[in-house]
Amino acid sequence: MEKTPQGTSVGVDDPYEVVERCDHLTDDGRCRYAAEHGHHDPEFARKRRADDLRCPVVAPDGETGGAGDERSDPGTDAWDWQDCPHFRARQRSRECVRCGLEERRLAHDDERPLLEEHHLEYRDDDRKELSHEITIYLCRWCHAKIHDSWARVDDDANPDPEALAEREARRGRELEEAGFESAAERYGDDAHE
Repeated sequence: MEKTPQGTSVGVDDPYEVVERCDHLTDDGRCRYAAEHGHHDPEFARKRRADDLRCPVVAPDGETGGAGDERSDPGTDAWDWQDCPHFRARQRSRECVRCGLEERRLAHDDERPLLEEHHLEYRDDDRKELSHEITIYLCRWCHAKIHDSWARVDDDANPDPEALAEREARRGRELEEAGFESAAERYGDDAHE
């Protein structure tokens, strides 16, 4: 299993297994990076524009390349996520990828969030540098289990009882704040005298 620079586990062997899609990928299979940020890498942008900005990882049917796929044949230009120099994947849904716990945040509240970002950044064996940004969300409890023990990101896990209790307490406060309370009830009847 991969480790952080401090030597703790990050919960996966291959970070690209947890990736759903690149942040730069549009719904129609085009590369937004080449269209909007091509000046940072003109060679990359030129090649993508020559192919109508088509993402080299995603086929016209929306499926990604990979082992066993005819598009990943070395004779074609199909790539895997790790082949793209501008690949980035950050989880958009605000729930723990391991146990499914959903975030509950209250406005103007400084309480510690239920979810924490978990970075899956690995050194590329050839370049010896961080190659891609892959970020997922884990609840505090799953995050601790992954870094402190044998737990894995892809475990079939249920939310920790403490996590459920904390989420429900926040939900209760959220409903209490959303409830209607008249000024008379809030400040008492003697406020008008």
